[in-house]
Amino acid sequence: MSDAARWKATVYIGGLAPVVTTDHLQAAFLPFGEIADVSLPKNENPNSTDPHRGFAYVEYEDAEDTKEAIDNMDQSELFGRVIKVSAAKAPKSTNSGLGSKTAVWEQEGWLAENAVSEEDRMAAEQTQIPRAEDPMQGLEGLDVAGPKPE
Repeated sequence: MSDAARWKATVYIGGLAPVVTTDHLQAAFLPFGEIADVSLPKNENPNSTDPHRGFAYVEYEDAEDTKEAIDNMDQSELFGRVIKVSAAKAPKSTNSGLGSKTAVWEQEGWLAENAVSEEDRMAAEQTQIPRAEDPMQGLEGLDVAGPKPE
């Protein structure tokens, strides 16, 4: 299965109690279809006492099963907590687009979209409308606001 197809067949489960394990999730979400994988991300903080980060991903064999799981399990209770179940979103790429670690103009995709050829630049310069004179020119001597006294 391609990455895009895998994410379409995956549900996100948020608001999990610390006692929840992959076996509990497997048992709770099995009625909606064949499960390919259950992922319960561990806490990255070494000082944390929580066994996981409070959310999980359940990947189904068939993408149609995700709709059934979302319809039946969203806002349901699991181990005393109301859980949020929704379609999983693919992680953002750290190499492209906004939020990446490189400047937008240094990314090849942005350059291909926004680069202007020398020919186009010359044509734009020739068609520029001449700028009008500064409307504030000549007002330096005025130190009183309002109409001129007659």
